[in-house]
Amino acid sequence: MASSFSLNSTIQLVILFAIFSCLHFSIVTSSHEFQVGGLKGWVVPPSNDTDMYNVWASNNRFQIGDSIHFKYKKDSVMEVGKENYNDCNATQPTFFSNNGNTEFKLDHSGTFYFISGASGHCEKGQKMIVRVMIQDVHPKSSAYHVSVFPIGVFEIIFVLGFVASYLI
Repeated sequence: MASSFSLNSTIQLVILFAIFSCLHFSIVTSSHEFQVGGLKGWVVPPSNDTDMYNVWASNNRFQIGDSIHFKYKKDSVMEVGKENYNDCNATQPTFFSNNGNTEFKLDHSGTFYFISGASGHCEKGQKMIVRVMIQDVHPKSSAYHVSVFPIGVFEIIFVLGFVASYLI
């Protein structure tokens, strides 16, 4: 007896499988954009809250691929080394922007140091340390399972149910 499972149905099945696989993969690899300082933005902090940016940064979990967004007026943002951060030295930045709307991509794990380039702002607390988490590609613990295929149980059950409906 001939099966009613046609070439057209096979193509539809492959397309659905590909779509679910891509959706699952995009969810796993998504990145986030963070607004530095929340609604206040990148400004000189009040004199009684000079650590506000480091508190803000420590309350967030940054990962590779995330972006931090600085919004400010008549100011600038610089990425500097640790020593220049501690000394508020703006003479050797590794990154500089003063466009008022700066996006900085966190492209590796580790520590990033940011200061304001406006005279006296860093000394008043307009500086921030961002720590980007290390992404463990190969978990060392056997309690974790890394799937070979970027699909989940839901997608497999859906595809199997789809195939079964044509075979019955």
